[in-house]
Amino acid sequence: MIKASYKKYTLNFKNPSGTSRGILRTKETWFIILKEDDKIGIGETGLFRGLSIDDVDDYEDKLKWACKNINLGLTQLLSHFVNYPSIQFGLEQAFLSLESSNPYTLFSSKFTESKDSISINGLIWMGEKDFMKKQIIEKLAAGFSCIKMKIGAIDFDSEIELLTSIRKEFSSKEIELRVDANGAFNPNNALEKLHRLSELDLHSIEQPIKQGQIEEMANLCAKTPLPIALDEELIGVFSYEDKNRIITQINPQYIILKPSLVGGFAGSKEWINLAEENNIGWWITSALESNIGLNAIAQFTYTLQSNLPQGLGTGSLFTNNIDSPLEVKKGALHYNNQQNWNFNI
Repeated sequence: MIKASYKKYTLNFKNPSGTSRGILRTKETWFIILKEDDKIGIGETGLFRGLSIDDVDDYEDKLKWACKNINLGLTQLLSHFVNYPSIQFGLEQAFLSLESSNPYTLFSSKFTESKDSISINGLIWMGEKDFMKKQIIEKLAAGFSCIKMKIGAIDFDSEIELLTSIRKEFSSKEIELRVDANGAFNPNNALEKLHRLSELDLHSIEQPIKQGQIEEMANLCAKTPLPIALDEELIGVFSYEDKNRIITQINPQYIILKPSLVGGFAGSKEWINLAEENNIGWWITSALESNIGLNAIAQFTYTLQSNLPQGLGTGSLFTNNIDSPLEVKKGALHYNNQQNWNFNI
């Protein structure tokens, strides 16, 4: 008989982190803890306030129900929580963790054996121009060859100027630049902005306009001089038919999977399969989970053997993250299995 409980935990940002939705100072999350005999399983339900489709008033009640009914088994629970992708993901992790000989090893691989690493992008948060420039210098000094910069919150000309200054110093062969607008552009002038950005030899832009504008996004993807990656567009799309419709109607150049927002491992795989069937590229990113969720995402991502830099460098953002073997070195995520976990939540 499995016993289940959950615990809430608030992560504190080292520095206030800016997006087009506002400034982030804290991030609440929950852990599902399973116990069976002398075994333990841990999963993180990484709800993202203001972004997750399951950001609802009765979220904690749903977690209570999941724990009370844990012995229904994973398959039935996943079916019950179709509209709660972060809970689906937490349950997937917890059951895999419980079944493993090591609760922190969900997918054994060369990554978890410390024999290989995952290439990742360095994340530049929004803010004043000098603050953003400081972050860029730090990421380059840390050995990143791919940088993702959030744009759309400050003056567009200033952002262009900042990106131009990077390109003057580093060619696209030296530094891959990605930008993320988080839906900040207006459909009426988005194409004009994409043309200006394309002159800087960028890799791609994430979600230039707000999700839900299918015709406008399809039009942008058809005419864009700069590859477009769908991100928020995938949130809240549950059925295979609806996912297929998004992929085929919009026909983006890339999609980006956040397991906490799209239904965990199973949800991510369904999106990836559709993307590959339609010759669309993809990569995976974290959604500000603690190291518990980030560890699960990283181990899963490694098994997929993508050759693109992934968005998995968020573990160092918090002052009170859980001590783990995850380490970022020279633009890559490593798993140092000489380092112990410290999960005492």
